[in-house]
Amino acid sequence: MTPIERRTSGALASIYALRMLGLFLVLPVFVLQAPTYPGGDDPFLVGLAMGIYGLTQALFQVPFGIASDRLGRKPVIQAGLALFVVGSLIAAWAPTMVWLAIGRALQGSGAISAAVTALLADLTRDEVRTKSMALVGISIALMFALSLVLAPLLVPLIGLAGLFALTAVLAAIGMAVVAWVVPPEPPVQHAQNRGGLREVLADVELLRVDLGVFVLHAVQIAMWMSVPALLQEAGLTSAEQWKVYLPAVLASLLVMGGLLFRLERLGYFKQVYLGSIALIVLAQLGFWLNLQAPSLWAVGALLCVYFVGFNTQEASQPSLVSRLAEPRQRGAALGVYNTLMSLGIFAGGSLGGLVIKTWGSTGIFFVSAGLMLLWMALAWPMRSTARV
Repeated sequence: MTPIERRTSGALASIYALRMLGLFLVLPVFVLQAPTYPGGDDPFLVGLAMGIYGLTQALFQVPFGIASDRLGRKPVIQAGLALFVVGSLIAAWAPTMVWLAIGRALQGSGAISAAVTALLADLTRDEVRTKSMALVGISIALMFALSLVLAPLLVPLIGLAGLFALTAVLAAIGMAVVAWVVPPEPPVQHAQNRGGLREVLADVELLRVDLGVFVLHAVQIAMWMSVPALLQEAGLTSAEQWKVYLPAVLASLLVMGGLLFRLERLGYFKQVYLGSIALIVLAQLGFWLNLQAPSLWAVGALLCVYFVGFNTQEASQPSLVSRLAEPRQRGAALGVYNTLMSLGIFAGGSLGGLVIKTWGSTGIFFVSAGLMLLWMALAWPMRSTARV
């Protein structure tokens, strides 16, 4: 990487990290703290407050992506972060569960993922882009693991309201990073983009990736409805499970950086892409085999296998979208991609709840493996190289 590419990758990864840490800190403790709010005894309201973030994310990804094509990436990122700050402050102040849901909806409406990823693509060369995207994926994975450790420690000190106030501070720091650390964006012809969304939706190669990110995140959410219980049966309490998650994430990042990226540089992008899907299939089947008598070491190893596949896809998919799409359409293409990601998260929760109610954890892992195999079949004809 050139110095500008390193600066860009580090700065934009830090924006993702700050924003995602703010979100992840709330997730492990939200349901436990909800009863302290008026309306918090209503499961529908609690579920709405949790899920409405993903819904507004899905609604605003494409408009923010298209706006970044026409108005520039940095102004749109700043506007999205500002909405996130306002939503976080409303959630911190919220006297009832209804106001908490309103705050969460505003947080989600600041849908900057497409604009951030498009700016990263604008400022990096094709040959180093997957590595740059990987830094973003790594930052997200590390923030998830860190939140599992920090959230239980912070809640007794500052409560859920304090966590939301902290998310506002983190997002404000992200705005400062955009203003003073991220390099100026190049003079791409954003204003000339017309009909970009229609062209994006008609591109079969892009649609393969969009389907992939939907399945990837649907499976992620669905399987997490069973994995914590599996770890509990293996002898770990909820408060101790980060001791498995964190080493599994870190080990997967070492494998991804030491082997998979090396193979991609040698021209094996398609093989790495399909192989990472296969790893997730193997992990689902392995979890199923461990249901009767779960072994802590086996579950930990399977989580490592899963994270190798998942983190490789998290790095490869946005990089692939940015190369398949023309520069003037990157915001729109990544907007569609991130919309499908958000819808996958929503579908994974809904599908996971229905499956586990009907067939239990056995069903979760079989359905997840089936979805991944379907994705592999549809991804198999993909081109070996993306447009450059």
